[in-house]
Amino acid sequence: MITYEYPLSERVRTLLRLEDLFEKLVYFTSASGGAEHHVALVLLFELLEVAGRADLKFDLVQELERQRQILLSFRNNPDISEDALSGALYEIEQASTQLLAVQGKIGHYLRENEWLMSIKNRVGIPGGVCEFDLPGYHYWLNRDVSERQKNIETWLSPMLPIRQALTIVLRLLRASGRSDQLLAKNGTYQVMLGGRSYQLIRLQVMKNNPVIPEISAGKLAINIRFLRPDMVQRPRQVEADIEFDMTLCNL
Repeated sequence: MITYEYPLSERVRTLLRLEDLFEKLVYFTSASGGAEHHVALVLLFELLEVAGRADLKFDLVQELERQRQILLSFRNNPDISEDALSGALYEIEQASTQLLAVQGKIGHYLRENEWLMSIKNRVGIPGGVCEFDLPGYHYWLNRDVSERQKNIETWLSPMLPIRQALTIVLRLLRASGRSDQLLAKNGTYQVMLGGRSYQLIRLQVMKNNPVIPEISAGKLAINIRFLRPDMVQRPRQVEADIEFDMTLCNL
């Protein structure tokens, strides 16, 4: 199955962007080539921009505390494992503590690194990081793999509390909904919300079914169209019935 996620709030959209950037950054850092480590730095700069939102840390701390209070209400519930509950509470409390320990604006230490900022300023220029533009960067890309990896991990490490917190929040959000097997007649499907609100839509489609969802959501309804992907022209709507799974998530 291929999973497609559609955020219904700006906060969840930001968390999904950060999750994607963290995952890619860790992947490219673990590689050994200079080209891969260049991509890792570009991702680090993107992470800096997205995570630099002034209210991000406050939002995450607030949401973790809200979830902690919800879990506390399940204490002494015979249907809930005390060990599992204690483990979840400990994880949330640890994430909150580490997040609150982050001093100043997220990533401020990266902005104070003149060498990194000189690279960041050139990355947006096509072909702007050649060795004649940034000889110091070219030197770094030719250092030992372990040295480059250690550097990137050092630059990333202070932002890991953000990753830990958003991982918990997104995991709880994704687990909050129930998956339903549905059928889009002639490639379209509509859900009337009836006053309910959600933060995330998750769709799953069989990998062997060459369709992609186009999702639009308003206060009254969620509308889904399935399109036939095209690498040259604009995708066109599918006229066949499409089976898919949908989960509506809300914390």
